[in-house]
Amino acid sequence: MEAIEAFFPFLSIPARVVITTHQKPDGDAMGSSLAMFHFLSLLGHSCTVVSPTNWAGFLNWMPGCDKVVDFEAKRHSAESAIAMADYVICLDFNTLSRTKSMEPLLLASGAKLILLDHHQQPQEEVFAYGNSNTAKSSTCEMVYDFIMESGHGHLLNEAMAECLYTGVMTDTGSFRFPIVTASVHRMVAHLKDTGLKHHLVHDHIYDNYLENRLRFIGHVLLNRMDVIYELNTVVISIPKADIARYDIQTGDTEGLVNYPLSIQGIKLAAIVIDRDEERKWSFRSKGSFDVNQFARNHFEGGGHRNAAGGRSGDALDTTLKKFYAVIKHYESELG
Repeated sequence: MEAIEAFFPFLSIPARVVITTHQKPDGDAMGSSLAMFHFLSLLGHSCTVVSPTNWAGFLNWMPGCDKVVDFEAKRHSAESAIAMADYVICLDFNTLSRTKSMEPLLLASGAKLILLDHHQQPQEEVFAYGNSNTAKSSTCEMVYDFIMESGHGHLLNEAMAECLYTGVMTDTGSFRFPIVTASVHRMVAHLKDTGLKHHLVHDHIYDNYLENRLRFIGHVLLNRMDVIYELNTVVISIPKADIARYDIQTGDTEGLVNYPLSIQGIKLAAIVIDRDEERKWSFRSKGSFDVNQFARNHFEGGGHRNAAGGRSGDALDTTLKKFYAVIKHYESELG
């Protein structure tokens, strides 16, 4: 994988570009994809954003979101765009398996794959150009850097700013995580100079849910949360019956794993949700406990040191028993 700077000269040559991200895209994934879409479109490229799956409804307000192609819902259109692409820009993921059913198409594509991502252990051999930087707060910060360092910072506009702010805000927990540097705040100041109304982004993301989600959260915290006091750990397990009872949609469980970290002394929070095809894990930690390695070692996942995800093909009860078994081996780190 060559450095991303080697790709900059190609920005002046109009091309057919597909921009994609990981399945079930979050604010950073969708924000970085749409900011890149607006940027490259202004440079004269023909761009299509393809999401491997659907996404949370609270992201639909974002400029350009109505043009995103859902691979599972519009497979023919997505496959056609990928087949014709000169470049596929891959944002907020670093292994092609994160694109779910799109992986074989990307591997078979004649397009050059371009990477911008901040997760650990990238699949470097499949990317022609890229930047993998775990010191960055978000992929949106990296897209901002890409725009500025390529010499086209004058193109930054309010639509891009809204998309970029969405990603950096959501991936940093509203700027409270240690990964937030002075450069992040300088970036936000620049976004404000474009006309960004940051309070409206907050409203769209955090104050745009239905009543059933709040009742669901109350039910989960009361009935599905187990505190393992001797390990300063909380685990939440959500069966499919709860998903059906409260009519939970994509995005409604976003951020739920962070709630237990507000309990005094808790170092690790984990949540497992029973989905149709698999059980999805999310892990968050405080301090030195590395949930990236924990997820990679035990739950086919990975991510960042203090925020990671995983999966399991086992039944909910089985994967939960596995968690209780393996967590005991970390008593020296968590106890």
